[in-house]
Amino acid sequence: MNIAIITGASSGIGVEFFKEMQKEALDEVWVIARREQKLNEICEKYGKIKHRVLPMDITCAEKLKEFSSILDLEKPNIRFLFNNAGFGIHGDLDQADYVAQGKMVDLNVRALTEITTIALPYMTKGACIINTCSIASFVPNPRMTVYSATKAYVMSFTKSLRFELKKKKINVTAICPGPMTTEFLEVAGIDKGVSKAFDTLPYCNPEKTAKKGIRASKRGKCVYTPRGFYKFYRLLAKLLPHSLLLYASKT
Repeated sequence: MNIAIITGASSGIGVEFFKEMQKEALDEVWVIARREQKLNEICEKYGKIKHRVLPMDITCAEKLKEFSSILDLEKPNIRFLFNNAGFGIHGDLDQADYVAQGKMVDLNVRALTEITTIALPYMTKGACIINTCSIASFVPNPRMTVYSATKAYVMSFTKSLRFELKKKKINVTAICPGPMTTEFLEVAGIDKGVSKAFDTLPYCNPEKTAKKGIRASKRGKCVYTPRGFYKFYRLLAKLLPHSLLLYASKT
């Protein structure tokens, strides 16, 4: 049974990943998020091939055990794994809620790592792991300190795992968009006027980002960044000291 697995499938670019998977030669698409009703609505609206709704909080150890048990029982062939679940919080760390900051690390870092590790034994030649990363992985972002640190982890994780899996011909790609008009902004507390950067930066289209990101992964690319503006920013991050770019990246 050939399947795709999408975490964070209930909104934003996760929905676009689900829509794109309807074009693939798959037997099932498994969607994971906490909001079961939302997942069902998305599957009913966009699903053309068989799907499976797995409502779970992937930061919960017991839920991950259940997920591992399902894979062990059914032994599917995972063709695509989308590590899309994640969130950010805007604001200075010295005024932040430490519990929320810890939950961000749990979801963006630990859960992504564990889901990938659980899924890898069921992936074979030609499979793709696609990690939703961010331009925040290029340079640390003041006022989104923990978020940008988690995305730096995702970038490093992607590059190293991709190197490990070359012998198995499994590709790993980090998709690194700039701001998008999704629920991310609401959860992060970024309303209009709160952040000069978010008010002025060019926004990325979730549908195009998903489509082109998947295409890049199939072609064996390690990193996909939409829009020329952010491609140039990524280049600057390689050439200039981060101490200088921190001023430009202040959110």
